[in-house]
Amino acid sequence: MRPSIPAALALLCVLASAGCATRASEPGLLDDAALAAYAARPFDKQAMMGQTVELGRNHGMPVVAWFPCSDVCPQYTVRIIHYRLPEGADCAAAGGVEESVGVPVAIAVLPRTFCVPKVLVASGSYYTR
Repeated sequence: MRPSIPAALALLCVLASAGCATRASEPGLLDDAALAAYAARPFDKQAMMGQTVELGRNHGMPVVAWFPCSDVCPQYTVRIIHYRLPEGADCAAAGGVEESVGVPVAIAVLPRTFCVPKVLVASGSYYTR
């Protein structure tokens, strides 16, 4: 499912204002500061629930923001920012850290492990409720 036009435009504005493209010749690259700035911003739970947004590449790896929700939506929508690793890739070798977070499923929250960009680990900003 794709984000709505207003949600997609809002995300583009946030990314543009965060300075995500590090070099004009390489669009879609995210430096650590831009990724941290995006993660620090609040998000609209109703507009983003159920969406997956490609944010760009950080240290050569694709980064996505996933907005799962279950049971009481949109109130239980969470944002999980993580690397989208190729099949069989090692998280540490890709420059990430494996972190387990609670993902809403039906009326429960189940743990799931993600490969998170290192820059977001100390602050915990890769997971926002």
